Amino acid sequence: MTLDPVHFKGITQLADRIQRDASLMDYRDLAEAIWTEQLDPLEWQGNTLLEPIGELSRRKVSIEGIALADDPFETRHGLDSGTINPTTFKNGLVLDVAQAVMSAIPSDLDLHRRRTVVMTVHSNDATIDFHGGWRRRDDGFMRKRVLHTPRVSRGESAVVHDLALYLAESEHVLEQADRVEELLVLDGPIYPRGLLNWQRSEELRRLLDDNERPHDVIENYIRIVERFAERDVPLVGFVKTPLSRTITRTVEKRRGNAPWVNDAAFFSQLLERDDDEALTFTNWFRSRGGQDELLSADGDACGVERRRDPAEYEVTYCVIYDPRDGIVYRLEAPAVFTRDESRREQLTRQILKGVAVEQGPPLAVEKADSLAKISKDETRALQSALEQTLEAERDISYDAKRTERWGL
Repeated sequence: MTLDPVHFKGITQLADRIQRDASLMDYRDLAEAIWTEQLDPLEWQGNTLLEPIGELSRRKVSIEGIALADDPFETRHGLDSGTINPTTFKNGLVLDVAQAVMSAIPSDLDLHRRRTVVMTVHSNDATIDFHGGWRRRDDGFMRKRVLHTPRVSRGESAVVHDLALYLAESEHVLEQADRVEELLVLDGPIYPRGLLNWQRSEELRRLLDDNERPHDVIENYIRIVERFAERDVPLVGFVKTPLSRTITRTVEKRRGNAPWVNDAAFFSQLLERDDDEALTFTNWFRSRGGQDELLSADGDACGVERRRDPAEYEVTYCVIYDPRDGIVYRLEAPAVFTRDESRREQLTRQILKGVAVEQGPPLAVEKADSLAKISKDETRALQSALEQTLEAERDISYDAKRTERWGL
């Protein structure tokens, strides 16, 4: 430990100098007022940003009781993708590698072996083109390709990472979709939020508007919704770290400030109770604020054609709070799968059971995460192998070197 006791105490004493303008209970009262007065629906400047599906409600369920309940869906599949993270080389190349895997409950070893691998490469050299089609390996179980990303003057790491991650994930779902019989749970949101975040950057936004490669990835997710809707097989997204600020941003505009860093913190105060033996959760909401606006009925879906009623693609969600570790989860689904009350109840109960049993993400998600994860040792080995193949050393910053040294 690098802090002496006197230093440690001195730091903690600094907290005494922090003055709070309101108590935690004051914030909870504010949260209650917003819940009862502003969320049915949440509007701003004539636009509906959030509205409940059915009645605005908060519910709770016994952790032990739901853990012992029957599964509404006997078979479940999970989907996740892992990457080595963007790697820069001294010859100017920036690349990332992602692999997507689908898990199955009960286990399906044949499915677990199937992988979709994407390598994305960024180069400022206009004479180079790494773009190539799909190829097979491992007796056809691995599907792989290399993709030359659009050139940008900055933000290369985000471009190679997002395109690798979401192309691998969406292509794997489309190829394995018919294997899913009852329910697919994505590890994360139902739409590619990393790519949709490009709207915040002028240069990256132009890529979404003008370049076919990110456009094709977004189209994949639209086709996934259509594919599963045609088969009447629901898909949901389990978001472990919700970052939406639709509610808190609207509160901030109305009051001049909001005491919560994001909507998850807001819901945490609403759902927290003096009961460590029950999961609490909200009703489902139809969301049209923030990034969700792009996939709303009034959004343009980044120019992708929607073959069904645009309202069916809208993001809907409910929020789950686990008192055992104080964590908020967001359960998402396209509106086509949540318009029916009995289907909403089935989806909610299945995920509640998973959280109750695992004290975290449901087993289908955990299995997919374990299968897709590229370990730190594997990442370092791959990066070293790429150095030899590309005949170029990695361009390592001091911070990256320190991170490797400490094994962080």
